This record gives sequence, structure tokens and C-alpha cells, in this order.
Amino acid sequence: MKTKGKLVRWIDKKGFGFIKSESLDKDVFIHISTLKHMTRKPRVGDVILFDVVTDADGKQRAENASIEGVPVKKQDRQYKKSSRKAGNKIFNTIILILLVAFVFYLYRSFS
Repeated sequence: MKTKGKLVRWIDKKGFGFIKSESLDKDVFIHISTLKHMTRKPRVGDVILFDVVTDADGKQRAENASIEGVPVKKQDRQYKKSSRKAGNKIFNTIILILLVAFVFYLYRSFS
């Protein structure tokens, strides 16, 4: 079950902050990497949904987090665009080779 809390501190230059949740005793550390799939960076006051993970040193941190009300990036679209571009380059190269071969064939036929 996800824990819900409010982002109470955020240090943008360092890419981390702290979440305060009524269900936890202490503020929980959150790193920007756990929010990289969101369409914008977190801001103080955002409601964060997250899983609590306890590290070996006993400190808690947020993982699998999301910002409530903020959409997730559509990564598939970017992958499809880059694949399409690569496919177009291959197609264009094949067409060019066929065209050159055809012109060479015509040149040899009329010589």
C-alpha cells in the first residue's frame, strides 16, 4: 500500500528533498531518480504517493513515487519516433541503391 505525504523540502540543485507523512514518525528522504517518469519536477507542497524502503543503515527513503495529479511521461512515443527515423533511413538507403543500380543498368544497355 502506498504511503501519502507532502513534500516539505526540496533542493533542486541536489535533486532531493523530504516528505512529511502523518503515518510516519520522521520525514522521508526522496531522490529525483524515483520521480524521473513524471512530466515535471517536484515542488514543495506536492502530494507524493510512495513506498517506504528502509536502508541497511536504518534510514527510510521513498521509492516508486509519483506526484499526485501530475501525468507520467509517455516514453513509448519517444521510442517509436526514434525507431521510425531509423526505419526511414534504411528505406531511403535501399531506394537510393536500387535507383543507382537501375541507372547503371540503363547506361550499360544503351552503350
